[in-house]
Amino acid sequence: GMTPKRARKAKAARKPTRKAAPKAAALIEVMVQSPRWKTQPRAAAIVRNAVAAAAKAASIKPELAIVLTDDSRIRTLNREWRGFDKPTNVLSFPAANTRDAGSLGDVIIAFQTVAREAKEEGKPIKHHLAHLAVHGFLHLLGYDHESDRDARKMERLEVKILKGLGVPDPYADQESAQ
Repeated sequence: GMTPKRARKAKAARKPTRKAAPKAAALIEVMVQSPRWKTQPRAAAIVRNAVAAAAKAASIKPELAIVLTDDSRIRTLNREWRGFDKPTNVLSFPAANTRDAGSLGDVIIAFQTVAREAKEEGKPIKHHLAHLAVHGFLHLLGYDHESDRDARKMERLEVKILKGLGVPDPYADQESAQ
């Protein structure tokens, strides 16, 4: 008889090939701008999947870029654009005029801060990375956490999207987020 493994292989071989994505599909470009990300070879796939899931939840087919960079680069951006002279985990830059550009904007994620936070919070870097990609993407859609009410709304959506990706609630351990 066939071993279960061989049966699975045979079944997989019969699967029809996936058709090309329709033209209106999301365009999520991931750029790795720091060699530090080499330690996380699946990082690009993780952020792409996370944003695709968030876009599906928001019923949109976005065009955006996700840039995987390092602390020194994000510190410069944070200083120039937000006046904070320190690195941060994620920055979102909405496109100046999304209607013309077709692009929602850019989400920039910094390696060392992400790795450090994941370690401090005792969670796998892939989970923290997925969370930050979703968080940054939602900022491009206009979500924010300036008020407690807005923060709760944004967090609930993040938790729902992440659950679908198999990522535990990132806010569960925090007595009060913020």
